[in-house]
Amino acid sequence: MKLSDGKKEIELIECKTFYSRFKGFMFEKNIDNALLFDKCNSIHTFFMKCNIDVIMCDNNNIILFYYKNLPNNKIIWPKKGVRKVFETPSGYFDIGIGKKMIIK
Repeated sequence: MKLSDGKKEIELIECKTFYSRFKGFMFEKNIDNALLFDKCNSIHTFFMKCNIDVIMCDNNNIILFYYKNLPNNKIIWPKKGVRKVFETPSGYFDIGIGKKMIIK
């Protein structure tokens, strides 16, 4: 799968198992793909080795919340209306609230 903003795209991995959802990007030094957490509305960045961008969307992939360059040891508490969370390398997309993410 790929994640796109209509201009750029990146390899997308869906985290489906308990372990993959729990681990996410923890302990990763070089992030070169994006992660999808379906049916998710909160995340943490404990044990992260580098900053990430967090894109929180509704069921239609419309961006409701966007956190740029989120450092380690942060918590994003549950957000109303959020159904999908994408974690991407910091600064990869130039997007904003209300835009639509595309899954190919």
